[in-house]
Amino acid sequence: MSDNVYRVTEIVGTSTVGSDDAIKNAISRASKTLKNLDWFEVVETRGHIENNEVKHYQVTIKVGFKLEE
Repeated sequence: MSDNVYRVTEIVGTSTVGSDDAIKNAISRASKTLKNLDWFEVVETRGHIENNEVKHYQVTIKVGFKLEE
């Protein structure tokens, strides 16, 4: 068993559907350019209000990915 080393990057996902969808959008996009995604942590959730209704969600997440040997 070998020790692993991870890198962490912070990204923001957005959605008009909800915060869970914003997370999924962020992970989906990150997976196109980052290899070995392993975990995420929600850092901040915020949104946009229009006409007294939530119209847009933004979720900042930290994504950890294993560095290749």
